[in-house]
Amino acid sequence: QVKGLRRIPVESEEDALSVFYTGESHRAMGETLSNRRSTRSHAILTVYISSRSKLDSSEKITYSKIHLVDLAGSERTKGVNIPPSESGRKEVSSINRSCTYLEQVVLALASKNRDHVPYRQSKLTYVLKDSLGGNCKSVLIAAIWPEARHFEETASTLRFACRVRCVANTPSVNIDMDSNLLLRKYEKDIKQLQQELEMHDILAGRHRVQYDDYTAEEVEELEKKLLKYLTGEDADFEVESIRQVTEAFKIARRLYQSTSSEAASLREAVGDGWKDTEADIRTDKENSADAPETGRSGGVTTTLQSPSRWLLFSGR
Repeated sequence: QVKGLRRIPVESEEDALSVFYTGESHRAMGETLSNRRSTRSHAILTVYISSRSKLDSSEKITYSKIHLVDLAGSERTKGVNIPPSESGRKEVSSINRSCTYLEQVVLALASKNRDHVPYRQSKLTYVLKDSLGGNCKSVLIAAIWPEARHFEETASTLRFACRVRCVANTPSVNIDMDSNLLLRKYEKDIKQLQQELEMHDILAGRHRVQYDDYTAEEVEELEKKLLKYLTGEDADFEVESIRQVTEAFKIARRLYQSTSSEAASLREAVGDGWKDTEADIRTDKENSADAPETGRSGGVTTTLQSPSRWLLFSGR
């Protein structure tokens, strides 16, 4: 965005012309020896247009942007055209400098071996970057003075026009989708597809197939059927729809994660139990070695506790 620019919404051609005339009244004007009302500033009117078909209520929106540009005249600071004043020379120097930046952009666009285009050198070139090369159509009207004393300015203007002619444009239609209309279209398509699936299921004799989200009761019932199949109680698992298969995979993953967690806890408990048992065995053996012989062999009996049962180990 360029500082100072405004975008004003309009509803009709009259509103647009009113904005144009308001901007035109603020243009800087000056007097030269060849023109009493010479424009001493650039003027740009940008029109943003969005259109949508009223026949088919389409969700497609076509966007366009039109730049109407009137450049200030590029004139010599030396000669008969400009009054010999300091302000006049500065004014012409500023105009010529901005026109030079515009010409540099045109040269960069016309060159096939140049990657960088200096759009940011001035406000003028930055605003017009969408109208110079690329996705646009550009029309240039070169104004010249058909007199011999203006030959240099005329030749310079014509050379600039020839360079602009070498810029390649590839215009294309800018189409976007209205999010609200697109959402309603998708909802309508989904409803139609669901109706077609229901009709297909009826013709195929599958009346129980549903396409809504599973309820808690349906998930519980499906989990029971899946457990019977996994434990071998049922030999077959009847597949009714992709929706059922997806939900069954979710249940299987949940069961696997739960079983893995329990198995890890059991392994940890068993490992700690073995450590305690080995320590007790070593202690009992040491005590047996220190005790006096009684004529019969001693016995060591220990127990190992697991989360769900007691395991008995006996050693002689």
